[in-house]
Amino acid sequence: MKKIIDTIFSRAELKKQPPVLIDIGASENLHPIWGKIAKYSWCIAFDADRRDFQFVEDEEGKFKKLFIFNCIVSNQDSDTAQFFLTKSPYCSSMLEPDAEKLKPFVFSDLFDIDKKETLKTKSLSFVLKELNISRVDWFKSDSQGIDLRLFKSLDINIQERVITAEFEPGIISAYKSEDKLFQILEYFHSKNFWLSDINIKGIPRIPHNVLKEYFSSNLFYKLAKESIRKAPGWGEMIFFNTFEDKDLFTIREYMLGWVFATLEKEHPFALVLAKEGAKIFGDVIFNKMVSYSISRMRMDVIKLKFFPSVFRNFKKLINRWKYTFDK
Repeated sequence: MKKIIDTIFSRAELKKQPPVLIDIGASENLHPIWGKIAKYSWCIAFDADRRDFQFVEDEEGKFKKLFIFNCIVSNQDSDTAQFFLTKSPYCSSMLEPDAEKLKPFVFSDLFDIDKKETLKTKSLSFVLKELNISRVDWFKSDSQGIDLRLFKSLDINIQERVITAEFEPGIISAYKSEDKLFQILEYFHSKNFWLSDINIKGIPRIPHNVLKEYFSSNLFYKLAKESIRKAPGWGEMIFFNTFEDKDLFTIREYMLGWVFATLEKEHPFALVLAKEGAKIFGDVIFNKMVSYSISRMRMDVIKLKFFPSVFRNFKKLINRWKYTFDK
């Protein structure tokens, strides 16, 4: 893959306008999948909780340009905002944790508020203007409750041209007035985006003090917490632009769309984009993309990735046979 990516990013269109990647809530590390295109890309990263914001020195230099903002990123223009620093830095948020709604869940103590701070804040729109950037190609947000309102705060022309959008919204009510998973689905259903993947994450629905009562040692408590049934708590979602509005996109976006889809192993969509790009622009680069996407899809067959589907269908047949036999 490296060879074709290098070829694509050697193009004048992408040298002149490198991909712009936004990572909101980058407390643990920057998006690992971006490593393959980092040296060609501009990255804008935000995190207000410096207690676990260690990537600055590790990642600096890997990107063509890396802009790090240690501030709250907001959907509104204001100089400061209240920020809730929680027991776990991964749970800190502009929104107040909903202690009452969290009580039934084993991880509720992670949302205990250590302190409230008034921190500096910047809106996304302000940051983009400050950096003289008029586009966002890959938008990734894990903002602990305000993913959707941050995306919606972008100028509508920027929203419509986003190629890939990632969110990590809640299903349960962890924060007061948070943006929920169903609201993101509803919003993107009305736009030219399609849902490429959704990975539902969960947490046991049992108060941590009840679990601790029966699994008192730290080791067994941790093992039990990971072993028992989990209730859906939040989701990791990836959307791709459908590219239905052809007037919005140039050859640059079609090339980037193919790269992003390929990075996400979304080879069928990458193939469609490459075929459309070849038809619209008549550039031979798309022929190489078509060939690569087809080779990856064929490799999926060779790797027997169809086997789980065959197994599921076989189980259905067995169950039908058992039902008929039992009657």
